[in-house]
Amino acid sequence: MRQGTLLYAQSGGVTAVINATASAVIQEARARGVTVLAARNGILGALREDLIDTRKESIAAIRALAHTPGGAFGSCRFKLKSLDADQARYQRLLEVLQAHDVRWFLYNGGNDSADTALKVSQLARASGYDLTCVGVPKTIDNDLAVTDTCPGFGSAAKYTAVSVREAALDVAAMADTSTRVFIYEAMGRHAGWLAAAAGLAGEGPEQAPHIILLPERAYDEATFLAKVQAVVDQVGYCVVVASEGIADADGRFVADAGGGTDSFGHTQLGGVAAHLAGRVKDVLGLKVHWTLPDYLQRSARHLASRTDWEQAQAVGKAAVRMALAGQNGVMPVIVRSSDAPYRWKIEAAPLQKIANHEKKMPAGFIRRDGFGITAKARAYLRPLIKGEAPLPYGPDGLPRYVTLKNVAVKRRLPAYEA
Repeated sequence: MRQGTLLYAQSGGVTAVINATASAVIQEARARGVTVLAARNGILGALREDLIDTRKESIAAIRALAHTPGGAFGSCRFKLKSLDADQARYQRLLEVLQAHDVRWFLYNGGNDSADTALKVSQLARASGYDLTCVGVPKTIDNDLAVTDTCPGFGSAAKYTAVSVREAALDVAAMADTSTRVFIYEAMGRHAGWLAAAAGLAGEGPEQAPHIILLPERAYDEATFLAKVQAVVDQVGYCVVVASEGIADADGRFVADAGGGTDSFGHTQLGGVAAHLAGRVKDVLGLKVHWTLPDYLQRSARHLASRTDWEQAQAVGKAAVRMALAGQNGVMPVIVRSSDAPYRWKIEAAPLQKIANHEKKMPAGFIRRDGFGITAKARAYLRPLIKGEAPLPYGPDGLPRYVTLKNVAVKRRLPAYEA
């Protein structure tokens, strides 16, 4: 095996199990005698030459990462443009990689991160630099193409289903004299996977959630309000789960926050539950409560799915093996072979088939009326939330998480000027 270091970085919104992937990456590399550097705050850390020496961390700390939420090395929302349009940044990146003898680069993130990993692999080929790039899957949105599911989603899905089931019991208890409608906002810009997962909270038509609003179906206010009233008349109360990315027939986001776009080019969303609650109150005259779990959906390690936790580690280990084997421009993806019993394996897929592609809910997963999920969706989703991931608790009754030292390596280049 050739000499050199491996650079690992995290990108985009973190998850309850992204550090489990990091833990697996570092442990697998250590077992093979490879030094792992971590870029602080994703690709920005690489550009700034702000690199962390993971050798300074004890094996106990690295193992504890596997049950610690957040992003141990920091993350970022930053997307490199094409090689031609961003020449200065790519030149700087190449200089940093060469200065620290980085021969393997693992970028742990979603669609845009897969695109960055692909571009870095193209940079290496164009410059003749001996570098192997591997994308590592992560996103709670579950919208990565090719892979059956994405590490991070199963735990967020479990949190969503559990939260909706528990809240529904609260609403049912109070509906006679208090809240009649409860609205839960789930993350999901263009794909409704997380909102759909809430459907696992109930089975029959009278069990919550009674209405699920998905981005894959155009939102029509009159139809929605009529459905809410019908459910309240029949059941006595109504629990609604709405994806943040629902849009009308013209494609305008219901929750467009008017804040422009982020560095990935995504429209800033926010407040779909509040908007829907206002309309229900004003038009139907019903008492409404709503919630925006936001970061709680992706940070709730105490409700992590064991399936998700195991898959997060599996892709990390596989990513190292693929990189060291010279499999450039690929991503370890999850391939399902059976729903019941649930069976899966890891395979390599080309980043070209993943980067900038988006996997939406299949039509067969959405109920005909557009307000719920089908048996096919349940069969797909159920295994992903199964099991509880080990989590140590301290004498104070709180989970015992780890904070790394994150000791930086010595810089060898002039300071980076963006």
